[in-house]
Amino acid sequence: MIGVLTGLRAEARCLRRLDLTIACSGARPQRARSEAARLLAEGVVGLVSFGLAAGLARELRPGDLILADTVSLPDGRALASDAVWRDRLQAGLVKAGIAAQIGAVAGSERLLATPEQKQALLAATGALAADMESHAVAEAASAAGKPFLVIRAISDPADQALPAAAVRFLGAEGRIRPTALTGIIGNPRELARLLGLGLQTRRALATLHRVAVAAGGSLDRPFTRP
Repeated sequence: MIGVLTGLRAEARCLRRLDLTIACSGARPQRARSEAARLLAEGVVGLVSFGLAAGLARELRPGDLILADTVSLPDGRALASDAVWRDRLQAGLVKAGIAAQIGAVAGSERLLATPEQKQALLAATGALAADMESHAVAEAASAAGKPFLVIRAISDPADQALPAAAVRFLGAEGRIRPTALTGIIGNPRELARLLGLGLQTRRALATLHRVAVAAGGSLDRPFTRP
């Protein structure tokens, strides 16, 4: 069985037709670590970090797909994803006409809310994108001697600041809290920014759903090495 770690329930739903063991961290790095450890303790043979990401490279736009060859950890280390597994996945995507960029993904302990924060992480790591789960997956899998993959779709590009309300909408289980909307009803500009982010997120989730449909066999079946 393959274990998958997501930050949001919406990301996990993209995989609902596949035979996977899925954990959701609620976009909380410490919980991501504990969930990755739990999946490994349950006997998964590999880990996948699957979900949305913030763009760091300026050319990336919402919906663009990244397959990480390495994950940059907050402590400065870099861990390589499994090349055999990644190549198998990419071959399935190519057959389905889905383009993916290969490059580094950076793990972040906080939500990157401003272009300045994204630029700083780009300068420190050279990564294409960043998220708050991939470093937990990479570190846990590497420590256990298990392979890992990182599959990420861009939700917010490098030059975009997140609405202040975006953080308040996320509950501990990775579900959106509709009641948080009441705090911005009287702020049309903030509401417009939040709705714009929502459209970008839908585009990124659509990419992830296409990946799950096109390359499910590369994710949910035990793999062998040549």
